[in-house]
Amino acid sequence: MTIRLYDTSARQIRDFVPLTAGCVSIYLCGATVQAAPHIGHIRSGLNFDIMRRWFEYRGYDVTFIRNVTDIDDKIIAKSAEQGRPWSAIGYENERAFNAGYDALGCLPVTYEPRATGHVPEMIEMMRGLIERGHAYEADGNVYFDVRSYPGYLELSNQDLDDLRQPSGEGETGKRDQRDFAMWKATKPGEPSWETPWGRGRPGWHLECSAMAHKYLGTAFDIHGGGIDLIFPHHENEIAQAKAYGDDFAKYWVHNGWVTMSGEKMSKSLGNSVLVSEMVKQWRPIVLRYYLGTPHYRSMIEYSEEALREAESAFARIEGFVQRVTEKAGETVEPAAEVPPAFAEAMDDDLGVPQALAIVHTTVRQGNSALAADDKEAAVARLAEVRAMLGVLGLDPLDEHWAGESDRGDDLHGVVDTLVRLVLDQRQSARERKDWPAADAIRDQLNQSGLVIEDSPTGPRWTLGPRQ
Repeated sequence: MTIRLYDTSARQIRDFVPLTAGCVSIYLCGATVQAAPHIGHIRSGLNFDIMRRWFEYRGYDVTFIRNVTDIDDKIIAKSAEQGRPWSAIGYENERAFNAGYDALGCLPVTYEPRATGHVPEMIEMMRGLIERGHAYEADGNVYFDVRSYPGYLELSNQDLDDLRQPSGEGETGKRDQRDFAMWKATKPGEPSWETPWGRGRPGWHLECSAMAHKYLGTAFDIHGGGIDLIFPHHENEIAQAKAYGDDFAKYWVHNGWVTMSGEKMSKSLGNSVLVSEMVKQWRPIVLRYYLGTPHYRSMIEYSEEALREAESAFARIEGFVQRVTEKAGETVEPAAEVPPAFAEAMDDDLGVPQALAIVHTTVRQGNSALAADDKEAAVARLAEVRAMLGVLGLDPLDEHWAGESDRGDDLHGVVDTLVRLVLDQRQSARERKDWPAADAIRDQLNQSGLVIEDSPTGPRWTLGPRQ
């Protein structure tokens, strides 16, 4: 058994060999909390949640760090626009991100450090880089000297002579315009912290280098994030950390975007779909299926049609789980091991689409067993399905999703009463052999998003795909 991952720095899929046998250390660039999350933000956390689950299934002890950037230019700009404290904006949106992660079934991370809580570590790193000749102070700013580190731009595979480094307002005194800010001198009305070089605030890149060092040490296994972070953020993290003396990350793993009309979903473009609104329109477990089942390196083009397809596909799985559970008369526990083909797909760079195909094949086999009244085979297939869905965080019988499939117990009770009245009318039509009337009632219910199944114990309804 060998897990293989696509390593951005190597530009190829590599066998995963942990630094410490039986352990995996992961640092994921988390939220910049200037606004509430859209589904593109949550996709990254969800992809790495699946990675974490698979490592744990394979027996690894996982340490998973996901940071919070709670101070940066965008948060300060929002504070000025809204006339509210920057800290209030950050905390409010940090809670929104965590609510989104939780709603979509992401497991709690090991640590979730905030940037503003680690200024002493940043000062220590800057001091060491200045002493080693890799950084310098100018006008209260501290810059990293990119020409001092020979490995700069190896991750993004760029040429330094062609580089145009993004530059912020007030970044004066640079020796080279490609040098990047590690610390920004204070400005009127902005939050600031005291340092040996004057008051100021952290640069974005420094935050992650310092926090990764604090929580994972001088070397760790996997650094993750969206592909948009490869440059400048991850490139600059590497330069700071390695120039400081850390080995830093052994593997670099990046997830694709969620796009709308071919463009990256982003707040600035105004094309974002907020998680808080999406979970009102769609079941969270369906959103997880939609965002988590494409390959993590692929792009997802957002559309309601694609969401409806995901809803329909998951309904087929969920319906099978429900039917076998009723047939068994008790909860069927997940199998101890997933099918070999599923494991092979997951080991190969987290091949969730291929693994999901095994889930659907097993569901079809289980449905065939049900049709043949082979309870033992149906239960065995359900045990396998639950094991696979557990790895993907999609097991509808998991306690996290308890009651979720009903979209609220109170609402379910009301709907059930109304549907039963209509089903009684349908049953009366069937008893008098008025098949057109019975079929018309069923079709109307289907158009309302309800699936009607005639079981040995009577008609049963479930929520199905939207029309």
